[in-house]
Amino acid sequence: MIARTPSPPRQSRTRALEHRMGDWMRARLPDWAVEFVMFVLKQGWACLFGFLMLVGLIVSDAMWQPHWAIHRYDALVIWAVGLQAAFLVFRLETLQEAKVIALFHLTGTAMEFFKVSAGSWAYPEPGLLKVMGVPLFSGFMYAAVGSYMARVIRIFEMRFAPYPPFWTTVVLAVAIYVNFFAHHYIWDGRYVLIAATFVLFARTRVWFHIGDTPRWMPLPLAAFLTSIFLWIAENVGTNTGTWLYAGQSEFDMVSFAKMGSWYLLLYVSFVTVTLVLRDALSREAWEPRTPVRQPAQAPG
Repeated sequence: MIARTPSPPRQSRTRALEHRMGDWMRARLPDWAVEFVMFVLKQGWACLFGFLMLVGLIVSDAMWQPHWAIHRYDALVIWAVGLQAAFLVFRLETLQEAKVIALFHLTGTAMEFFKVSAGSWAYPEPGLLKVMGVPLFSGFMYAAVGSYMARVIRIFEMRFAPYPPFWTTVVLAVAIYVNFFAHHYIWDGRYVLIAATFVLFARTRVWFHIGDTPRWMPLPLAAFLTSIFLWIAENVGTNTGTWLYAGQSEFDMVSFAKMGSWYLLLYVSFVTVTLVLRDALSREAWEPRTPVRQPAQAPG
């Protein structure tokens, strides 16, 4: 019997592909352009689930007809479930990551039920797979954020250091989540919570790898930049009429204030994902060692 050679770990295959792409680009582009292109490509790969969900919103809005046998919202549920299954089958997400993403899906759906019933936003189209006015694909929009978090940490080999005591981050995430509900009845504490993120994570650096060279940025800055892209994605949702805020017409731009909500929600997503990815967290400051790339040997 011939023994099968085990395939290399997915992370090793990914790194090997990055090296080949990097070598190809370094031969043609300046160093700064190589890093920029690799950063964009890796970010795009990390947010694949969210990108495909947006593709579903745009394409379905452009093509759907009212007389078709299936409602657009129900088709989006099928699309979202199919995507999630494909991500597991093709190992784009690990089963462990998927469990945490499912938790974020459930917490997001619970918030959808409350916010829609409170009149914060609405889903104007009909659908059989709607509960309390909420189409069931909406939870996958939150899952897309969790998927991005889990994948970007793995793809960029991120490390967060120095990281505050984990229990304090859990308390902050719970307080943020509760405030999304409580501000309808009592004082809105979002500005205090935003300030708390700066106090708690002021020293925390997000270390990441584009190629071999480690880079870093402050965690609050990374969260703010990500919230901008989520705000852009939300405009895709409203411009396709998939959901609308109270008093908003289909082509009105989403208020810039919503970036603050996404900024806070990112911390809920991040802490939820780190329930599993604890190895990426370090209480101590982390100074990576930059590996030295060996020159390729000439064939022969």
